Amino acid sequence: MFDFDRPARLLALCPAYRATPLHRHGPLWIKDEGDRMGLGAFKALGGVHAAAILLARARGVAPAEVHGTTGPEVLVCASAGNHGLSVATGARLFGARARVHLAGSVPEVFADRLRAKGADVVRSGATYEAALAAAQADPTPGAMLLADGAWPGHEGPPRLVMEGYLTIAAELAEQMPTPVERMYVQAGVGGLAAAMAAGSARWDHPPEIVVVEPEAAPCLRDSAAAGRPVTVEGPESAMGRLDCKAPSTLALEVLEARGVRYEVVSEVEAAAAVDHVADLGHRTTPSGAAGLACCLREGGAGLCLITEGPA
Repeated sequence: MFDFDRPARLLALCPAYRATPLHRHGPLWIKDEGDRMGLGAFKALGGVHAAAILLARARGVAPAEVHGTTGPEVLVCASAGNHGLSVATGARLFGARARVHLAGSVPEVFADRLRAKGADVVRSGATYEAALAAAQADPTPGAMLLADGAWPGHEGPPRLVMEGYLTIAAELAEQMPTPVERMYVQAGVGGLAAAMAAGSARWDHPPEIVVVEPEAAPCLRDSAAAGRPVTVEGPESAMGRLDCKAPSTLALEVLEARGVRYEVVSEVEAAAAVDHVADLGHRTTPSGAAGLACCLREGGAGLCLITEGPA
């Protein structure tokens, strides 16, 4: 399903690539993605990786040779913020354009950051699901849809996005001095959680994967319970990057094969985790601290990912 070695081969060509740090606070380990490749979130690894491969295929060159080429392609996606930044960066690096659909709930600061990367920003509906529908229907000539969630008929690009995230598991395999019992990974549509499940399965001592979602958007948990992908309903969550009501079918498949555990956290728990991790010297958002919120509720021991820096 994944080429586990390809992300490292491509990142070796990227002068901006550095492994993000792993910190220990007693029984708690924190992998801080807040400064990933200058984009401030783990998603820097996914959209850029997928863009390089998709644009190389479109132009008939090897992925390692796509930098320096140009083409008429327009990479189109929906985003709650960070995926769009990664896609926009990939488009800019590899001579294409980017068009990002944002829900009305996404702060204007993210729209400004996307425009600074050269992306065409379109406000499309009130929710991420509405923005995704608009991206799917985007009529722009040369449009190539690069979503980070999968559904029947759209699995190739999100598989490449998830493949880029495998870099985090590979870094951890080198950084962790001793095995951990549990890894807590927050999830929106589930791409990161699935990549961590697949990547850590190759470790000598694979940890239990605890997938953490907002109470307002437990699409992976409810889909797993139903035995099929389901769309959930709920209020808007302050964990905006995780506030996805429908799962990636590809991510769900990977997670179920790994046998993960699903948990949800409240808005109050996520906010408290932001304050807790700030006391440890890390700055993030409720989305970035959701996995930690669950870890703290369960005793505060294990490996957590701080998936983004402060808004």
